Amino acid sequence: MNLGHKHCKPCEKETLPLTAVENKKLAEEVDNWMIEENKKLEKVLVFKDFKEALNFVDKVGKIAETENHHPDISIFDYKKVRIVLYTHAIDGLSENDFILASKIDELNRKD
Repeated sequence: MNLGHKHCKPCEKETLPLTAVENKKLAEEVDNWMIEENKKLEKVLVFKDFKEALNFVDKVGKIAETENHHPDISIFDYKKVRIVLYTHAIDGLSENDFILASKIDELNRKD
């Protein structure tokens, strides 16, 4: 099933982070996200101006609230957005991170 059609599920502290092999396989299903230290997904997007970047961040926030899975987001150089995904409860990556990455990719394609 396409990751963008799935929904995030709550992770408990006992849940194990994905392995490097699992991360690599799921990373093939999202657009140019970098795996950092085998525990975080990161992507930087560049927009026309600050207003466009801020509008995108607002849309990501709405998706994150719907999925109850919240990324770290920062705007820098006035028009660049850095998004970092990881599952805080397990201090690593879960399928939820890739699901949210896929939904963010879809949002970016629409804008």
